[in-house]
Amino acid sequence: MANIVVLGAGLGGSIMAYEIRDRVGKDDNVILISKGSTYSFVPSNPWVAVGWRDRAAIEVDLEPACARRNITLKPQGAERLIPDENRIQLLDGSSVSYDYLVISTGPELAFDEIPGFGPEAFTHSVCHIDHALQTKQAVDRLIANPGPVVIGAVQGASCFGPAYEFAFILDKALRDAKVRDRVPMTFVTSEPYIGHLGLDGVGDTKGLLESELRNHHIKWITNAKVQRFEDGKVVAEELNEDGSTKTVHDVPAAFTMMLPAFRGVSAVRDIEGLANPRGFILVDRHQQNARYPNIFSVGVCVAIPPMGKTPVPIGVPKTGFMIESMVTATAHNIERLVRGEAPNAEGTWNAVCLADFGDGGIAFVAQPQIPPRNVNWSSSGKWVHAAKIGFEKYFLYKVRLGKSEPFYERLALQALGIDKLKAIRLDP
Repeated sequence: MANIVVLGAGLGGSIMAYEIRDRVGKDDNVILISKGSTYSFVPSNPWVAVGWRDRAAIEVDLEPACARRNITLKPQGAERLIPDENRIQLLDGSSVSYDYLVISTGPELAFDEIPGFGPEAFTHSVCHIDHALQTKQAVDRLIANPGPVVIGAVQGASCFGPAYEFAFILDKALRDAKVRDRVPMTFVTSEPYIGHLGLDGVGDTKGLLESELRNHHIKWITNAKVQRFEDGKVVAEELNEDGSTKTVHDVPAAFTMMLPAFRGVSAVRDIEGLANPRGFILVDRHQQNARYPNIFSVGVCVAIPPMGKTPVPIGVPKTGFMIESMVTATAHNIERLVRGEAPNAEGTWNAVCLADFGDGGIAFVAQPQIPPRNVNWSSSGKWVHAAKIGFEKYFLYKVRLGKSEPFYERLALQALGIDKLKAIRLDP
């Protein structure tokens, strides 16, 4: 009998627990550790921030699904991982021991790295449901008293899609409120060019997103390193390709929403051999840590090196389908370890992304996400908005159901030629 613990119950952790439960024996214990018992669908936060969704619409109580699937839910939250003792200290003083551990904590938001940054200072956020609800109040104030808006992503950020999404969703909300003509908008990003996305672009994301920004009257500044946020403005240094200063912008801002850099959470940070200097978990092609081979990791907390040198440091995003491929590989590999066999599954890290723009959007497929790619495709249209709504409802249904991949999803992905796992190669 094995104790298998999943630390973190976000997009990766919840389906990780479900998929492991499907693969291991009935006598094996599957334990899910989370802060609270509620799953929140983070991709819907930009809609929450303009009032198109409320909290209840995007949250799921994990207790019924876990009880139905024979998964022990620990909602106390983790204080510290102690890998040399194979246990996790919880915030209530108790601890959980494990034979195998999957770290899927998501990130800590590094607002403190820039003066004036974050919901407690001069900017707003869509990274968490509570932040999004606060942002909705700020959007209401903006509509009542229109003024300039700054949206984007700061240096060190790795998740750029929600910044573009929120820019266009807010544009639509302001048009609906008949005040868009009184709201100048500027997109400020650390990317070397519009549509880079931390991936050196996918298909023609550069051309598509530049065109969308122009069509929506949104100006932009790239290679931007934010010096500080103040009440009423963003001070951003624009860099040349060689990293020298091109100009310093004082961008007026009655409303600012910029995505932060991420780092690993305190429970797993600063553990030698497990995490890199930013606190992200080091794994091999099997999602397995080298120093602690009974520890795996999936999701945003995984360490992935940047695509290459850029004037302003940026990271690589971990998109939803990429994370699901990590989950499937990890579940397969832990199943093999429980049986006394060696891991042999690798996630494809394919990316299938839907970026909603309120009444349209851009979709892209990157196979794999990290180039060179076998498939490098992007497209735009109103269908993307409908597809994003469908995906939201479907994923929340999966979480409520307690299933990682129902059979019809597997068949659909096979029909599209999109795989979660690379062909498994057995070591001699």
